Amino acid sequence: MSNSMTIPELNRDLANSDWHQLAEDVLAGELLTAEQALHVLDCPDEELLDLMSAAYRVRRRWFGNKVQLYFLMNAKSGLCPEDCAYCSQSKVSEAEIPRYNLLSRERLLEGARMAAERQARTYCIVISARGPNEREMQAVTSIVPEIKQQYDLKICASLGLLTLEQALELKECGVDRINHNLNTSDNYYGEICSTHSFADRLSTLRAVREAGLEICSGGIVGMGECRQDIVDLALTLRDLAVQSIPVNFLNPIDGTPLAGPSDLNPRYCLKVLAMFRLANPDREIRIAGGRELHLGSLQPFALYAANSLFVGDYLTTKGQPPDADYQMIRDLGFNIVRNTELSQR
Repeated sequence: MSNSMTIPELNRDLANSDWHQLAEDVLAGELLTAEQALHVLDCPDEELLDLMSAAYRVRRRWFGNKVQLYFLMNAKSGLCPEDCAYCSQSKVSEAEIPRYNLLSRERLLEGARMAAERQARTYCIVISARGPNEREMQAVTSIVPEIKQQYDLKICASLGLLTLEQALELKECGVDRINHNLNTSDNYYGEICSTHSFADRLSTLRAVREAGLEICSGGIVGMGECRQDIVDLALTLRDLAVQSIPVNFLNPIDGTPLAGPSDLNPRYCLKVLAMFRLANPDREIRIAGGRELHLGSLQPFALYAANSLFVGDYLTTKGQPPDADYQMIRDLGFNIVRNTELSQR
């Protein structure tokens, strides 16, 4: 398309576009534009199957029919001084959740055993905090080598805001990847949190990158943001070249500021996943929290765009039984990955 086209002309062109042509362009190395990304989110429901087929062509190029499983361990629950409006563990939450300090070495090893049994390739250790204190850093850095030796799992740590020194320490002990979600766009971030900024989160991601760790960073859809915010998030993550992108759909937990009815529907959630795939064609896209609630019976379609998922429960909410995930993957004719077949970029 010519750069001289006006927005109305561009929109008319997009309105006549073919989803498979868009996939062809992405496969040929063209970057999805913000206008095209918005067009994906506005896909008419009657064209949804065509859109998902196009997204699957892109997913298949880099990941075939493989699915990578992740297992979450809420290693420290509640007690967080931050005021993130979506989170049941924040200081402003009145949600009835377990609240405890860092789990013991034995509990963390037990979680690793469960991750291995559930065919997860990556064990995610998560704490609720602004950032880890010295004791928490020591606990994580001492347990990671033991977990890797016993269970041959990749380790992803989600510990809040990190300095470069902390990131280097985590790299040294064997952590493979750091999760630190941007959650939404820079423009909307102030609506969901006031105790730290979008820039603070970017600073952590830069420290992680400088330390030589892989980056896992995604967002939450359904927090009152506009579609442009979702597009901005997807393109920011592309610009950061993150390796893994978890896409969450808000679970409006009672007792949190964002509790209440949701306007998400499964068709729109699929369009979001297709947009993230087309914007980040060779990156891992994970269907994360809220998938059971918002995708419902359409969950299998999500794996035509995404190539990974969490198996089991989330931090403070229940997931569907692992056997249901295994059956879903088998029914699709897909295969669970337990080794390094998936490209890590």
